[in-house]
Amino acid sequence: MSTSSPSITDFLIVLSESKRILNSHSRHFLFLSVLFLLPLSFSFSSFPSLLSSSSSSSTTTTLLNSPPHHHHLRLRQFTLGETLAVIILFAGFALVASVCAIGSITYSVFHGFYDRPVKVGAAVKSLGGSFVRLAATLIAAEVLVGLIVVIFGGIGYLGILGLGFEYGEVGFGCFVGVLGVGLLVVLMYVQVNWGLASVVVVLESKWGFKPLARSRYLIRGMRSVGFALAVFYGGFTGLLVWITVMSGETEFGGGDEEWKSWAFVVQIVVTSSILTLLLLHGIAANTVLYMYCKALHGELAGEVAKDFAAEYVSLPYDDEKVFHDTSVAPSC
Repeated sequence: MSTSSPSITDFLIVLSESKRILNSHSRHFLFLSVLFLLPLSFSFSSFPSLLSSSSSSSTTTTLLNSPPHHHHLRLRQFTLGETLAVIILFAGFALVASVCAIGSITYSVFHGFYDRPVKVGAAVKSLGGSFVRLAATLIAAEVLVGLIVVIFGGIGYLGILGLGFEYGEVGFGCFVGVLGVGLLVVLMYVQVNWGLASVVVVLESKWGFKPLARSRYLIRGMRSVGFALAVFYGGFTGLLVWITVMSGETEFGGGDEEWKSWAFVVQIVVTSSILTLLLLHGIAANTVLYMYCKALHGELAGEVAKDFAAEYVSLPYDDEKVFHDTSVAPSC
């Protein structure tokens, strides 16, 4: 991975290698995607619109081909408690689906990296050992992220009070904008440094805050690649969800009106399918990045030596099976 532009080259190699692994076991990863990622993607695409529809003011709709006294249907508005309950249920479902997807796909990509056989049964069975650890680690990470957001919120509140800004003033907008950019930079830094934590949980059996520290150590020298992957996959994922929500509000009337349109339903299906592919490739690329980070820190050769009694590892840069020395150039 040593070239004049190591960051771009390493990024492309990670994408290429992850794609090779997925293509080599396409049926296997298709099954896992349909089982775990597709429901998760559909919920991400549809939940904002469903929540908007249920929490909007009551509307009157006309039912075609119904008796006159049934022409008008009053849709009940959700109470605050019901809305919170729906959000909690969605968060719980998203957590379970995410943990199952990350655990099974990471396990499979790891074995695919070494060209070992991958089986659906073994991948699903691996969740028995990693599910609780992954859930605990994700919750721990979200708690720390929440604390960061609260700290920035406190700084913003105290700053507005101390500087005497009024809502709508230019100074108020500038202050909030600067604070927002600062929060975004901090969150991106955290994401890059903790990006390998889920892989560490699955492959090294660590959990809690330890995988976060381990990820921060491994990503050294490859932060630019981690940043590129986060922007590439995270940016496209966010863009897809945003387009779906905004199109539902602007083109299909928002609220429950959008769900009466076949065009909107088709858009949800297409968006969910694309989002499933993005999530699958993102998890695979993250696992491959973990392997190259271990190689950069001199850990991969020893691991292979332990398993195969040799100081070499197969890093297939192309379709040919050629054994390469474990050599990775740091990108930052």
